[in-house]
Amino acid sequence: MYLTLALIGFLGGLITGISPCILPVLPVIFFSGGAQSARQKTEETQTAQTGSSSGTAQAVLTEEKVKVKEKVQTVSRWRPYQVILGLVVSFSVFTLAGSLILALLHLPQDVLRYAGIVVLVLIGVGLIVPKFEEYLEKPFSWIPQRNVGTERGGFVLGIALGAVYVPCAGPVLAAITVAGSTGRIGPETIVLTLTFAIGAAIPLLIFALAGRRVAERVKSFRKHQKGIRLTGGVLMLALAVGLLFNLPQALQRLIPDYTSALQDQFSNSDQVSQALNLGGIVNDQNKNLSKCTNNSDQLQSCGIAPDITGIQQWFNTPGDKPIALSQLKGKVVLVDFWAYSCINCQRSVPHVVAWDKAYRDAGLDVIGIHSPEYAFEKVPANVESGAQSFGITYPVAIDNNLSTWTNYRNRYWPAHYLIDAKGVVRNVQFGEGNYASTEKLIRQLLQDAKPGETLPAATELKDTTPVAGSTTPETYLGTTKVVNFGGDEKYSSGTPSFSFPAKQRSNSFALDGAWSLNTQFVEPTGQDARIRLNYKASEVRMVLSGSGTVSYTADGVTKTIDVSGTPDSYRLLKSATAKSGNVIVTIPKGVSAYSFTFG
Repeated sequence: MYLTLALIGFLGGLITGISPCILPVLPVIFFSGGAQSARQKTEETQTAQTGSSSGTAQAVLTEEKVKVKEKVQTVSRWRPYQVILGLVVSFSVFTLAGSLILALLHLPQDVLRYAGIVVLVLIGVGLIVPKFEEYLEKPFSWIPQRNVGTERGGFVLGIALGAVYVPCAGPVLAAITVAGSTGRIGPETIVLTLTFAIGAAIPLLIFALAGRRVAERVKSFRKHQKGIRLTGGVLMLALAVGLLFNLPQALQRLIPDYTSALQDQFSNSDQVSQALNLGGIVNDQNKNLSKCTNNSDQLQSCGIAPDITGIQQWFNTPGDKPIALSQLKGKVVLVDFWAYSCINCQRSVPHVVAWDKAYRDAGLDVIGIHSPEYAFEKVPANVESGAQSFGITYPVAIDNNLSTWTNYRNRYWPAHYLIDAKGVVRNVQFGEGNYASTEKLIRQLLQDAKPGETLPAATELKDTTPVAGSTTPETYLGTTKVVNFGGDEKYSSGTPSFSFPAKQRSNSFALDGAWSLNTQFVEPTGQDARIRLNYKASEVRMVLSGSGTVSYTADGVTKTIDVSGTPDSYRLLKSATAKSGNVIVTIPKGVSAYSFTFG
């Protein structure tokens, strides 16, 4: 068991360590972690090797040799290792115990982040002003080294980077985060965390050692060691400012995630899922959820509901303050996992909204956990806009790190967890449908909580869930989740242009024209770029963003859609019953296409 978790943690960390999310720290690692530790070869050494052998001159040169030798000895060859060791230690400690410590001290979660930024500023100033760095490093003088000075220290730098280093999310990191935030830290979690941190740190160590090697071999680096320190300090301050304004995240959104396919393959492995138990380590809070049968029409007993944890932001609450399930004892609670651009959620949310309106006064509390599927769904303003368009007035928690999602061992959009007045999970519904049964169980729990309570009439909204197999599956256009591509070309970012195939299979799409394929969306690089879709559905929608006029032709009729702003779902076609057909969509420059969804 431990060996399996260690391997999973290491591989997950290694994939993260070569992903775009480490790019913001690379310049700091290169200069401050690597180049600064290069062994200096000064001009005095060369002169000493080729100078005169006369008495006075020889004595002078001998003295110079001693000075140079002493200078070389003060340069720490262990600095790259110290930096990475500090990063591993601090990342592991802060990830596992940070939330627990802050909870005990009643401090907000952002304290660690801001503390890390402050430390980065101090280290940056220390690199520019050596005496200041020496004062910072003295508390860590127990690290094996002869002295603590501005050239030898690196552990403090690693500690600072580990406090603010935010790896890309994945099943391993989600499992670690949940364990740390809930305080259920056992041997398995520690093994997973340490191996993940080591796996993520190895590429950084290689980069630091490469920086040292370059500094030793390139003469301009050897001659300007002070400049390397100053550059490292400036980069450290720049990183601190960037973290303060979330610029690294913006940078990551601009750079295609070249490891996403590898991450998806790793995440979807049966062995990984089994070891992490559906993406999250089983803990005392969620271990009984498996007692609930998916989509049961009966009440069951599945343990106390897991905490809502790791939430970035709340809205639709008084003062946008957080809500804890412990505050809602005595009420029936429906926890709804959703994402605003998910077509399945778009058909499910109206039922949840109706239940909230009908039963709120009778003792039902609905909490929406917004767990993003796309990067654009992590933007709070987008989520609030999406919630407003659905008429959602109940509390919504933005679960951008999928912490609560993982704590519930969830895998579906949408997913409903029905909790009774004592805080026990009584029913779990994955996916669309079964709304009448869910509403019946809500009414039953409300009457159990308040016997004799007169409830309003059932909402009886029409269930528009498509019959299984009656519609084309959701069709993603990004390279990491692409399905249903029916063209002849290789579907990758390296293919610049496409042509419609002579024959295209049903339930598929093909491209024509010049396109740029990204991990989550596609966008035209030339004029008249087109997508041809063969489908079976009663409704066809596209998730689009940007600005421009999209035209589409179906059944000989051409229509247009004006696209503006952040990603949203736009209806192309709608009919009374499901039918087979095809539509050709022309996308202009400035518009990005994410997916087709069907009803």
